[in-house]
Amino acid sequence: MVIWLKILIITGHLAVKRIKEIAESYKREVEVHEANTQVAAFLTPQKVINELKENYKGDLNEIGMIIVPGLMKKPTTEIAETLKIPCYKGSVHGSDLEMVLSLVGSVEFSESKSADSLIENLKRDLAFDFMDDFENNHQLIAKLLKKPNNILIKNLPVGEDFPMRILCEIANAPLLSKEELVLKAKYYLDNGADMIDIGMVAGEDMSSSIHDLIKTLRSVVGDKPLSIDSLNPKELNIAIDNGIDLVLSLDLGNYKEVLQKLKTKNTPAVLLPTNFKENKIPKTIDERIINIEEIIKKCSEIDTLGDLILDPINSKSIVDSIIAAKQFKDRNPHPLFFGVGNVTELIDADSTGVNALISGIAMELKASVLFTPDESGKTWNSVYELAISSKMMFISKHRSSIPKDLGIDLISFKDKKKLSFNKFINEDNQYDDLNLPIYLAGKNPKFRKDPKGSFKINVEHGSRYDKSKIIVTHYIKQKPNVIIEGKTARKIFNEIIERKLISKLEHAAYLGVELNKAETALIFSKKYTQDLELFKKPLILN
Repeated sequence: MVIWLKILIITGHLAVKRIKEIAESYKREVEVHEANTQVAAFLTPQKVINELKENYKGDLNEIGMIIVPGLMKKPTTEIAETLKIPCYKGSVHGSDLEMVLSLVGSVEFSESKSADSLIENLKRDLAFDFMDDFENNHQLIAKLLKKPNNILIKNLPVGEDFPMRILCEIANAPLLSKEELVLKAKYYLDNGADMIDIGMVAGEDMSSSIHDLIKTLRSVVGDKPLSIDSLNPKELNIAIDNGIDLVLSLDLGNYKEVLQKLKTKNTPAVLLPTNFKENKIPKTIDERIINIEEIIKKCSEIDTLGDLILDPINSKSIVDSIIAAKQFKDRNPHPLFFGVGNVTELIDADSTGVNALISGIAMELKASVLFTPDESGKTWNSVYELAISSKMMFISKHRSSIPKDLGIDLISFKDKKKLSFNKFINEDNQYDDLNLPIYLAGKNPKFRKDPKGSFKINVEHGSRYDKSKIIVTHYIKQKPNVIIEGKTARKIFNEIIERKLISKLEHAAYLGVELNKAETALIFSKKYTQDLELFKKPLILN
């Protein structure tokens, strides 16, 4: 990697003060050139070339590298070829330039992509490479499986030495059609599930449907483990006979009727500290631990996972359930099962942060399996969120670091850096000195029909983002004329302009707003309805 003689940064009037501050704090020799433009993003390769040829006061022969704004539209190839100096795109925001400079000499920057995306992609690739290397190290996996805190469920290694595995429940599976069953399973697998669970109907005997349920799902899950969630011994025994890979769950009330068949088939089971047959549920931390240790002893001839039952917030006590899990793991080298869905489904909050936090707690407790349904709108994408957070926590554990700056994250709706509450939020923009006129927006435009026609916009959500799309239907005199499909507002809008389907400025502005909403809905798995707000407005507390 080349060590540059001097780094030359090109910027505009608005950002120059902040850029110079960063440059002065950098250890190597860095020079800042203030181009004749207010906004640095307005620069083009030709403008940069002209600036440096006509206005740069230094010696270009001393420059080893040029960094231009990350938001510059065109690649920097023309600059590099004309000036015979390597030229790359820097960060999108000037405030991130410090990070970019710290990586000079250790990272290959790009002529076409901003340094932000390059660095982010590099970190993400390193994170996924680490995970892949671990999962494909068969010699290490075989060694770890000899430890008492790890087991094998079908062909999937599970335990505290492995990433927390994501088990996703298809709730009330016997009540679903075959098509619904397959769609749900595919959705879970597409979003990172390690195992699929057949959730039976509580309080009913649906054992006659189990053979077909397993057969149908086997064709979808392939080599991944399949489990059944029931306390009904008849249902569990039939599932075991049909080759189920994991049983949820045994407790002190039903284990005797199922244990022998589990032993014969060498099928693992999840154990509960309850006796639902006699309506006995532990009320204290000690009762949970005593009961789970008792049933573990009774089921010692099979592989098992202990489920101390994670309580929802303010039902009994989520704190007690976490303490019980901690004390249990301190006393027992035994795989721990963690029912994350008990918390996420029963709190009115977006699931992303809840799942990340609970999986972090689970990692500290040395949990082996994270169990969740994915039923309500607020928990939509929980499978994906847990799959990502599991990897975050595993990498964090192996790096002995907090789960931050790992290369993968669950930050969706906010930014890592705090907003500065100035007149203008973006710290790169300092418009106060320009003395520009300010107009208060507030007029509602009158609706005037576009003679070119109108548009109906829909969002079709697939099992994951890359299988989703925006569908725009063009109407002339209330009759459909053409359909345009895509994933981004820009590409769809460009196609509409190319086909000359729009003629009024206000219609174009309206369409741009709606297409942007549709794209946002696509990314965040939100319901989109044309002309309605996508997000709730924040509550005003006083």
